[in-house]
Amino acid sequence: MGMKMGPDLRIYRVLGLAALGMALLTCGAGAQAPKTAIVKKTEQPSRPKLVVLLVVDQMRGDYVDKFRGQWSGGLKRLLMEGAWFRSAAYPYAATETCPGHSTISTGSFPANHGMVANAWWDREQQKMVTCTSDPNAKNTAYAGGTTKGGDSAWRMEIPAFAEELKFQTGGATRVATFSLKARSAITMAGHKGEAVTWFDPSGALVTSSAYGTMPFVEEFAKKNPVALDYGKTWSLSLPQSSYLYDETAAGARVPDGWTATFPHALRGKDGSTAPDGAFYEQWSDSPFADTYLTKLAEDAVDSLGLGKGGATDFLAVGYSSVDHLGHAFGPRSWEIQDMLVRLDKDLGEFFAFLDKKVGAENYVVALSADHGVAPVPVDMQKTGVDADVLSLPELQARIEKALEPFNYAKSVVARLAGNELYFAEGVYARLKADPAAMKAVLDAISTMPGVAAVYRAEELGNGTTPIAQTRKAAVLSYFAGRSGDLYVLQKPYWLLDSSPDGNKRATGTGHGTPYNYDQHVPVFFMGFGIQPGEYFAPATPADIAPTLAALTRVTLATRDGRVLAEALKKPAKKE
Repeated sequence: MGMKMGPDLRIYRVLGLAALGMALLTCGAGAQAPKTAIVKKTEQPSRPKLVVLLVVDQMRGDYVDKFRGQWSGGLKRLLMEGAWFRSAAYPYAATETCPGHSTISTGSFPANHGMVANAWWDREQQKMVTCTSDPNAKNTAYAGGTTKGGDSAWRMEIPAFAEELKFQTGGATRVATFSLKARSAITMAGHKGEAVTWFDPSGALVTSSAYGTMPFVEEFAKKNPVALDYGKTWSLSLPQSSYLYDETAAGARVPDGWTATFPHALRGKDGSTAPDGAFYEQWSDSPFADTYLTKLAEDAVDSLGLGKGGATDFLAVGYSSVDHLGHAFGPRSWEIQDMLVRLDKDLGEFFAFLDKKVGAENYVVALSADHGVAPVPVDMQKTGVDADVLSLPELQARIEKALEPFNYAKSVVARLAGNELYFAEGVYARLKADPAAMKAVLDAISTMPGVAAVYRAEELGNGTTPIAQTRKAAVLSYFAGRSGDLYVLQKPYWLLDSSPDGNKRATGTGHGTPYNYDQHVPVFFMGFGIQPGEYFAPATPADIAPTLAALTRVTLATRDGRVLAEALKKPAKKE
C-alpha cells in the first residue's frame, strides 16, 4: 500500500454562528470583514520516532500457540495489541543465525545478501571463515575485558535497513544493536552504527573498530559486570503442573555444572568458588542474560536519547539465550517453556519503559526469530518416527572410498560444513568431466542412511525453476563462491554431526534445514502505524525490513520480501 510522503496538515475554516454574526455586523457597518480564523488539526507524526527490532534466537513459530496462555507481559502485549503473521516462515534452507538475522535486516535472502551460513569454507584461504570475521577490523572489549579477532558486516553484500535509514536521514539516525553473538548484533546494524555490541565468551562486552566504542557502554559494563550474577539460581517461574513435558528433557546435553532438572545454579563447575568458563556458559544459557541485554538496551535509550531526535532512531536486541538453551535441552523441555515466561516479563517491562521514555504512539516494534529447531532425535524416536544422527566423517569416508577406483588423490573433500560439501581444489572440475566418477560420488552419498537428497552447485545456481520444495529452498540459500560444490540434505528429524571417529552425538539438537520445524517462526509488529490482528497470508521474515521501510519512508537497495500492507493502518481521509 502506498504511504503519504509527508504530514497531512489539514486546514479548517471556523464558521460558527457567532463568527458569522460578527462578520455580518461588521459588513453592515461598512467596516472591513475580519480574516477567517485557521486552526491546524493535531496529528500523529508521519514517521515513528524509534524502530525497535527484537530477534529471539531459535524461537519456533509453534511456541506462541503452545505457551501463550502463560504469558502476561510483553509477548502477551504483542498478541493483544500487535499484528501477528501466523504463517510466517523462511523459504530457504540455511536456517541458521547469521543468514536469519541478515535476512530480517536486509529484506533479502542468502542468495542475495551472501551470508549463507554462520561459517563457510573460504576456497582462497583454504580455511573456515565466520560470517562476520574481518581481517581489517580489530575487536575491543569494554571495562578492561579481553577479546581477540576482528568482526564487521563487510561480507554482507546488501545494506541493512538500519544503515539505509541512517543514510537517508543524512546521518541523523542513531543505530544501537545488542546481542550475545557478534553475528546477531552486527548483521542487525549492517556496516555502520553507533553502539554495535556483543559478548566475548569471557563475559566482556565487545565492539570492533568498524563501529567504535561508546562511553555509555563502557560505564554500563563497569557498573554491571556479568560476574555479579555468579551464585544466582534459576528456579521455576510457574507451578510444576503448568509445564507441558517431562521434567527431564529426553536426550538433553546438560551444560557443565548443571543437573538435568531444575533448579539450575550459576556457580560454574563443581567446586568452583568464582566465575569460570562454565559459569559464563551457564549465564548464556539462562534468562539472566536476556535481562542483562534488556537493561543495556534501556540504558542506550536514555544515554543516546533514542526517539527524541529529529530523525527515526533504530534499536535492536538479539536475544540469544533461547538458542543456547534449545541446543542443549531441545524444544520439548521445561527449560524452554520457563525461558519464554521470563522473556515475556522482560519484554513487558521493556515496552513499559519505552512507553514512558518515547511514548507508546511514537515507536514501532518488530519481533521475529532467525530460525526454529528440530526435536531431539532420541525424543522423536520414542514416538516411532525415523530420527537419528548422520555422521559427516562417515559420509566423507564413503566419498573417499567411492573414488578409489578412479585414481583420485586422497582427501578429495576439503570440508564438510553442515550441509555444504567442498571438494579439494580442482576435484569438482574433474568430476564434472568424469560422469562415472561423479555418479559414484552421488550414489555413495544418496545411499547413506539418513540422506534425503543431494544437489549439485550448478543445479542450484543456474536459475531454473526447481520441482522439489527442498531444492527451491537450497536455491535461495546458494551464493556462488561461498556455498559448497554439493548440498547434502538429511531426512526430516535427522541431525548432522561432525564428531570424529564415528562417535555420533547422542544428546542435544540443532537446526539448519528446509523443514518446517526450522523454517516456521513468529513475525509480530506493534505500535506506530500498525493495524492489530491475526494475519494468515504467507509471509517471511524478509518482509520485516520492507514493512519498516514503508513506515519510515525509506527505500531499500533491493529486497526479496514484500511490504505487509495488510497490517498497516490506512491513512485518514481528508475532510
